[in-house]
Amino acid sequence: MDTVIRSMKTEDYQEVYKLWECIKGFGLRSLDDSREGVDKFLRRNPGLSQVAVYGGRIVGSILCGHDGRRGCLYHVCVHPDFRKRGIGRTMAREALHALKEEGICSVSLIAFKNNAGGNAFWKTIGWEFREDINCYDLKLNSSNLTSFNE
Repeated sequence: MDTVIRSMKTEDYQEVYKLWECIKGFGLRSLDDSREGVDKFLRRNPGLSQVAVYGGRIVGSILCGHDGRRGCLYHVCVHPDFRKRGIGRTMAREALHALKEEGICSVSLIAFKNNAGGNAFWKTIGWEFREDINCYDLKLNSSNLTSFNE
């Protein structure tokens, strides 16, 4: 049985959220990662986000979007039972291809420092760790709380 990579749809939300919940160290935001928040993101970035489906079950996901200038990947994950099969690499390749088709020339992502597996993955597939920039956040809505899976 092959894994199929396809565009994520709002109808996938419940299953994708369950996947996110099983990823150790994964940070989920109360508003951004709600069904409404993800639906808004998918509508703004149609066809860019991906899911990996194996046997009718979603085993991987990647949220992908852009601002017209720079692309960004969010919530890239593969279920622990399906890692080391090239699923993450294939989803990333599909998302990057979709961004390139949109005319986007540069892509970034954020990986939490304590996410050793994720950081190793990005370095392994050729992403460059940047030491020349600082990252800043400004909370516009204090209700958008982040919780981390243990």
